[in-house]
Amino acid sequence: MVKIGILGVGTVGESVARILKENGDIIEARAGKRIVVEHGVVRDIKRDRGVDIRLSTDANDILDNGDIDIVVELMGGVEEPYRVVKEALKRGKGVVTANKALLAYHRYELQEIAKDTPLMYEASTAGGIPIIGALKSGLSANHILSIQGIMNGTTNYMLTKMIREGADYDSVLKEAQDLGYAEADPTFDVGGFDTAHKLLILASLAYGIEAKPEDILIEGIENISTVDVSFAKEFGYEIKLLGIAKKVDSGVELRVHPTMIGRDSMIAKVDGVMNAVSVIGDAVGETMYYGAGAGGDATASAVIADIVDIVRGNTTPMLGYKRGLEGRLELLSQDDIVTNYYLRMEVDDRSGVLAQITDILGQFDISIESMLQKPHREKGRVKLLFTTHRCREAKIQKAIERLKVLDCIYRDIYMIRIEK
Repeated sequence: MVKIGILGVGTVGESVARILKENGDIIEARAGKRIVVEHGVVRDIKRDRGVDIRLSTDANDILDNGDIDIVVELMGGVEEPYRVVKEALKRGKGVVTANKALLAYHRYELQEIAKDTPLMYEASTAGGIPIIGALKSGLSANHILSIQGIMNGTTNYMLTKMIREGADYDSVLKEAQDLGYAEADPTFDVGGFDTAHKLLILASLAYGIEAKPEDILIEGIENISTVDVSFAKEFGYEIKLLGIAKKVDSGVELRVHPTMIGRDSMIAKVDGVMNAVSVIGDAVGETMYYGAGAGGDATASAVIADIVDIVRGNTTPMLGYKRGLEGRLELLSQDDIVTNYYLRMEVDDRSGVLAQITDILGQFDISIESMLQKPHREKGRVKLLFTTHRCREAKIQKAIERLKVLDCIYRDIYMIRIEK
């Protein structure tokens, strides 16, 4: 028998305890041993958890219990879980975590502490989708050329509604909050930070990149308008919040932002609260991983899969490498991103304005691929919508700064990157 302790018996922790009990026979048949919950730690001991397990409020009740073999960390946060997980590993207990923020900041420190003690984290990224296992094992013969992921169900639900129904951002956000898809303070989701944490984990597995959220480009969906949605539909694009990791020569681009992608691409077809990750390997080509990215049962499924792996004696290295990569790839500067761009701006409706804009773009070697003019509610103004040919991020940013000072342009210029 293998005994586990759960730190944080909330939505996911309750599902873990319930599934281990209800599906105990099939799980035992696959793991080779019975797996039972010995103890759970919660903040509020009075709240009914709907599961019959021993509870307390002190993490030491699990850490000090010599009968507990595996610690499941579902606490949330960063520094307190880091302290507890470190202590569990030092005492030789296997650890399973769903904590993406913990890993976004401390995965390399934890790898050093863990050494041969198993630390598994399939549930930290894309819920029940087995993308961690795919990168650690299933695709281990490949150089990973790129990863594109829809890894936040809240933003994907919102963008799907905006594209399909023409709804505006504020009304869709309120609906997502009413349905429980978005928090009262949705910044972590709509600002792209949740996706960024997950992307950093995948980038470590694919490329050995050691970076923190502050090191990469992160933009959210807050400024997407119905005008942008209309343009995307007219020109055959979908808009998705993507986490993108891309190998470019000896470097790797890591970025999270709203992205226009061709309607016919596989990942463009992923709608609603679902998640998906597309991985291109040099040997296998493109593979796609699709499923529920959140929710108690889906996430618990991934947690229990990790527990079963530990019980079976899986000794796969935490971040996928048994030895360091020679000539490890470097994180590219945001300025070195190369892609196509979409620009939206409000301008005076008079002759000569377009010439001023194209002249400044031309000074930075930026050429226009397509253009659309839309009416504006204020008389004497129009909305100009451009897409560009491929260019460097540094050049488009400098061009935007130059454009902003023109007296014929009003408000901020909005930009969305395009992946083809």
